Amino acid sequence: MGSSGPTIQIPRWIQLVGLPVVAVVVFMLVRPLGHVIFLFLTAAVIAFTLNPLVRDVSRLRIPRGLAVGIVYTLFVIAIAAVLVGLGTVAVDQARTAGERIDAYVTEEGTVGGKTGLEVDVDRLQGWLDDHGLQDVRIQDQVDEWVASLGAGEISGYVQDAISFAQSAALSVILFLFALILIVVISIYMLLDMRRLEGTIDRRFPPHGGVPLTQRIERAMWGYVKGQAILSTVIGTSAGVGMWILGKTGLVDGADRYALLFGLWTAFIEVIPYIGPWLSAVPPVVYALVVDPISVIWVVLLFLFIYQVEGHVVVPNVMASALRLHPLLVIFGLLAGGQLYGIAGVLVSLPTMAGLRAIWEFFSERVELEPWGEGGGPIPVGVDVETPPPEGPEEQQEPPRVISGSG
Repeated sequence: MGSSGPTIQIPRWIQLVGLPVVAVVVFMLVRPLGHVIFLFLTAAVIAFTLNPLVRDVSRLRIPRGLAVGIVYTLFVIAIAAVLVGLGTVAVDQARTAGERIDAYVTEEGTVGGKTGLEVDVDRLQGWLDDHGLQDVRIQDQVDEWVASLGAGEISGYVQDAISFAQSAALSVILFLFALILIVVISIYMLLDMRRLEGTIDRRFPPHGGVPLTQRIERAMWGYVKGQAILSTVIGTSAGVGMWILGKTGLVDGADRYALLFGLWTAFIEVIPYIGPWLSAVPPVVYALVVDPISVIWVVLLFLFIYQVEGHVVVPNVMASALRLHPLLVIFGLLAGGQLYGIAGVLVSLPTMAGLRAIWEFFSERVELEPWGEGGGPIPVGVDVETPPPEGPEEQQEPPRVISGSG
């Protein structure tokens, strides 16, 4: 949407000196203040996402403070319900899958007295021997691993897990403290959003267009809606695909854990470019444990999902959500991960969507003073004819005419 208002021209000396200095100062501040920047960015993303809902509730003649409380309470309840629901399903199916894998590794069958793992390893070792790969002794390595499990290796794993949980207690406390800070900061932002909007509109009038804060809100909601549709479509596709593989017998038992695989795929799909590949890891590992041959069907399923995602879903759903070059998206993901790990990766994309809205707003109002004024550039490497010297004392002697006669 174009702007009919006046534009601000940035002089050349600011382009040459001021902008590089600002970039260096920002770089120097980001490193020591990374934690604080992350907290405020996360709070700003939440505030700009919820502000349209607060505005709608305020139109019912409800005070803004009460409207913020209502919207934020519903937001927290919705997030908690989703996390509890997903966590319940994930824990239940993960426990069932763990029991199945434990039986596959430890329980001996009625025929031959071998476990399911030993039967599959014998089959794989026979296939290797038949194809001239006798030196690859998978059977011996698996037997050693199973023997170590029987000697109490599982207890060691449990002790390691307990030690890790104890060392992670401090990290959990810091995470809860940061979460409380984010909630408090975002609530203050929501309460003062109307004043912020008035201040920004006075400093940077919209000139009949969409105000800056509303552009940021639209960018946030566009990303949230696009990502929700994308995660739902891809997660459902993965879950239905694994259910079909389980029902047809191509991947034994996959139908029982199809919901878990679908939820994992939908959740990890939030991370673009990397998430789709990570989503295939649990189904592939499960297929390797159940039957190594069935991995082929799982890989084919996810390759098909990737093709549909890349050529159909993403271009039609996320095209208007980010509108950023893939290199910028990857840079944002790496920067977010460097600042605050996985949480930073999740916050980086809506932050970049908001920055894109800010860039578009000011690009209509700010222009750089061109560098071609004042006579234009001087060509380099071109011979320029030197004018003849002036003045009687510097005049050259006229050429002599020499006669050809003797």
